[in-house]
Amino acid sequence: MSDRIIKTVDAPQGLEGQGFFAGKLDDLVGLARANSLWPLPFATSCCGIEFMATMASHYDLARFGAERLSFSARQADVLMVMGTIAKKMAPVVKQVYLQMAEPRWVIAVGACASSGGVFDTYSVLQGIDRIIPVDVYVPGCPPRPEQILDGFMEIQELAKSEQRRRRESPEYKALLSSYGIE
Repeated sequence: MSDRIIKTVDAPQGLEGQGFFAGKLDDLVGLARANSLWPLPFATSCCGIEFMATMASHYDLARFGAERLSFSARQADVLMVMGTIAKKMAPVVKQVYLQMAEPRWVIAVGACASSGGVFDTYSVLQGIDRIIPVDVYVPGCPPRPEQILDGFMEIQELAKSEQRRRRESPEYKALLSSYGIE
């Protein structure tokens, strides 16, 4: 009779190898993170106009939990880089990224932020992934608001599924050190 009382509970499917309660806590924290992201828009050109349309009432990014745009890096979760980034501006983008608290995510919106776009010149950074790690790329020149919403929903999925201790892993620290970030 006492053997039945002491019986342990098996972890649900997909949570093997970690404690039942730790797995459920990761799910709860991920859900909270995904539905309360505060984006920091770093817009320099036409992609910024499309982002403004995304925030307007017709598309309404606020329905995804991004009600509050943060123009302070220390209070933001998602850095949304939109438009052409000149090489002189690259240290500023990197500094803004470094001022953000962990966990932080980055969206490269549009062809210019993703790959330099049509500006294959000496003065334009050929993709922000040369200075900071990018989580989601939104294609287009400029991308439609629907594409920006799709990119934001991808960030929500990343935030929801990311384990709390991922940012302390050696792989993540190696990624940051490859960008010169300690």
